[in-house]
Formats: sequence, C-alpha cells, structure tokens
Amino acid sequence: MTPALHTPTNHVLESAVSKVKRHVLPLVLIMFIANYIDRVNIGFVNSHMQADLGIGAAAYGLGSGLFFIGYALFEVPSNVLMQRYGARVWLTRIMGTWGIVAAAMAFVWNDTSFYVLRFLLGIAEAGFFPGVVFYFTQWLPQKERGKAVAVFLGGSALASVLSGPITGSLLSIRGFGLHGWQWMFLIEGGFSIVLCGVSWMLLKSHISDAKWLSPAEQTALSSSIANEQAEREAASGGHHLPTLKLLKDPQILLFCLLYFAIQLTIYAATFWLPTIIRKMGGLSDFQVGMFNAVPWLIAMAAMYCFALLSARWRFQQAWLAAALVIAACGLFASTSGNPVLSFVAICFSAIGFKAAASLFWPIPQGYLDARVAAGVIALINSVGNLGGFFAPATFGYLQQHTGSITGGLYGLGFASLIAAAACFLTRNRRINRDEMGGHVPSKAL
Repeated sequence: MTPALHTPTNHVLESAVSKVKRHVLPLVLIMFIANYIDRVNIGFVNSHMQADLGIGAAAYGLGSGLFFIGYALFEVPSNVLMQRYGARVWLTRIMGTWGIVAAAMAFVWNDTSFYVLRFLLGIAEAGFFPGVVFYFTQWLPQKERGKAVAVFLGGSALASVLSGPITGSLLSIRGFGLHGWQWMFLIEGGFSIVLCGVSWMLLKSHISDAKWLSPAEQTALSSSIANEQAEREAASGGHHLPTLKLLKDPQILLFCLLYFAIQLTIYAATFWLPTIIRKMGGLSDFQVGMFNAVPWLIAMAAMYCFALLSARWRFQQAWLAAALVIAACGLFASTSGNPVLSFVAICFSAIGFKAAASLFWPIPQGYLDARVAAGVIALINSVGNLGGFFAPATFGYLQQHTGSITGGLYGLGFASLIAAAACFLTRNRRINRDEMGGHVPSKAL
C-alpha cells in the first residue's frame, strides 16, 4: 500500500465517501424500488382490467408499452432540467408526479384513459435513472461510482422479487366500492407520494448542503471531484464533443441495438409472466405474486455468479453472449404449451436476460471516453427502453388475434441469438477524439 493512502486528506475523503454511501444509497435504492414497482405492477391486473373494464389483450399490451414512449421522449429534457434545478428539487418532483399518476391509474375507465395515464407515467418518471447516475458524479469520486451504480441497478432485481408478493397481497383488498386492482394502484402510488416528502427532507443537491459531513469532509470530497473534472477539461483542451456526433460511430449504434434486444426480453417477461402463471390454474392473486418472484430470485443469484465469473475470466463479450444464449434457450422451451413447463423455462430464461442486463454495461463503459460517457449512456438507455414498448405491444396483439403469445416467444428467442452473435462485434477500445473530429491526442484518452 502506498504511503499516500495513509495521509490525513485521504482518510478524510474515505470517511466522506463512506458517509455519502450510508446517507444517499439507501434512499435512492428505495426510490428506485418504488419506481420500478409502479412501472411494472400493471402486469398483475391484466385479467382484472379485462373483466371489469373490457380492456383486451391488445389494448393492455399497447398501454403497457406506451409508458416507454413517454419515457424516451422526455428523458433528455428531464436531465437538462435536473442540472438546472438541482437533484433535490428534480428527483423529488419526479417521485411526486409519478406517484400521483400511478395512483390515478385506479380510476381508468376505458382503453383511452388507460393509454393516456400510462403515457403520462412515462413522462413523469423520465430522467430518474440517468438523473441518479448524474447525481453520483456530483457526490462520489470516479472510482466509487461504479460500485454505487451496481448497487442502484440491483434495485430493479430486488423490486422484481418484491413486486409479486406485495402486489398480489394488495389485490385482495376490497372496500368503499373499489376493486382490489384499484386499491393496489392507490396504495403503491401513495407510497411513492410519501417518499416524495422523505426525499425532499433527506436529499441534498450540493455537498456543501450536507450537514452530516464535517467541513473537512466537504472540502476533501468537493476537491476530489473538482480535480477529476479539471483533469478531464485539461485533457480535452476545453473542447466538447457533441453527443449527436457520436451516432456516427457504428459501435454506439451496436450498443443501442444490443440493449434494445435485452430490454425486449426483460419487459416481455415482466408484463406477461403473471399471465403465464395464471394458466397453471387454481391460483389466487397472492399465489400468482409469489410464483412471479421465483424467476427474479433465481436471476439475482445468477447475476452475482456471472459477475464473479466475468471478473475472474475477463472476456465480457463472451459472458454476455453466453447469457443471451441461455435466455434464448429458455424462451424457446417456454413455447411447449404446458403452463408448468413454460414457467420453469421462463425461470431458466431469466438467468440469461437479467444477467445480460448487468453484463452489458461494462462494455460501452470500457469503450467510451469518460468525458462523453454520461450522455451516451443516457442515449443507450433511452433507445434500449423502447424495447419495453415493442415487447408488450406485440405480445398483446398476438394474444388478441391468435389467442397465444407463442410467436412472440419465438421472436424474442431469435432476437436474443442475434444479439449474442453481435456481442463479438463490439470492441473495448475507447473512442479516439481525433477519429471523431475532436482535438485531443489519443494518448490523452
């Protein structure tokens, strides 16, 4: 260990980083879990809304997917506004508005109102994920951000596990003339509204606002982050590469397509898994919710195992391709026609597509210059999340017109195989600003 690690400044910085993790990470993780549950709880009420409102499979699939259109359209503007108003104001605004819209889902009455509210929910939530990632850049040194993002991303897997039992339990509530699905929307949306108040009290926009940091810790943390930024500015010579220019890079387009394929499978399973489980017959809403948690529990263990393996034997593209092949095999097997076997196959498939989501991000992060990574990651995330529109909308159309989603499962399987092959076309070499028309020597990267 080098002597520098024992200097008072570094001890103070380590203490500051530790405090940021204790104060910030738990809150944004809980916010993300609530956010994700409000996004995907629609998967549990397909049959209920069809029985009570006459919303068919095609309308359900389209409405589920419209969320991602609103999300993609408003993600970049939302992040621009966050930089203007600060994290405390803007993340709290996001939490509050999505909670209100999520609760309002209890009062949909037909297809159109369902479409409008799902689209508005996407607008309300837009910018939350990249906003938190940007927030980390303002509060943590670069070497700590990857760990923080990994913990934050783990919230989606944890939310997938929790959403089934929680939502299944809420669906059994009756009273005041409201159905169980209406109570579910009201309670889960209301929880997000309560979190809005908590985030307003606990989130701080600037390091200088954090009273739980000592003045020395504030100085050490601010200086570390400012020095890293100054080094990037010096290396860039003051020039900034427009994000749109990066679209000329075929590697970035490939990253967008790969993440789109991954998200296709994830959201198809998320929105239609409860329907597959119900076909096993004789299950209550709570039992459906419990069964729904099983694939995501398995997926969480798989994500951890794949992370260990890819860290020990480094060839990220091969591990990502292997995960996508596993996902494809499970999807093909799920077309057996036997509901129980289909559920088992989806559990196997979840090993692949959830692991693929976590294995994917180190590849573009290794390729991108750190100075443009944030903007490009937001772009990849926006394009990829459009898979959340196409998958449920296509499945709903197939269910409505053919009575089966088998064709959609085959399509997802082939998409995963194509993506697996495309993994080997990706490269780890960082973008050279000279090649992109910039003015920075490649050795500066």
